[in-house]
Amino acid sequence: MSPTPQKAVAPEAKRYETTQTEWDRIAASKEFKDLMATKKMFIVPAFVFFILYYFALPILVGYAPHFMDTKVIGNVNLAYLFALSQFFMAWTIAALYVKAASGFDKLAKDIIEKAENNWGGN
Repeated sequence: MSPTPQKAVAPEAKRYETTQTEWDRIAASKEFKDLMATKKMFIVPAFVFFILYYFALPILVGYAPHFMDTKVIGNVNLAYLFALSQFFMAWTIAALYVKAASGFDKLAKDIIEKAENNWGGN
């Protein structure tokens, strides 16, 4: 019996360790503040929209039961379609976030490279 083949393992990437003072400088930089503001411009509206969308179902079922009981296809009513739509909405928001996050990653990489260059990193 032959031994199990071993997978090649990439060497660990060297990571630049920051001190608290260096981290404070990074966090105080214009680039870092811009990154946080950019993230906030996506995350806050997406969160608020989804919370409102999520809680619209129980509110509508509670306050407009006759409307939500409207039959759409056979015995399927608006309440069922709305509940199903929440899955699609969650996936849509997640996909939009993944797309936006690639831009956040580029900004973060630039901040890291600048910090490494300024404070003696690799």
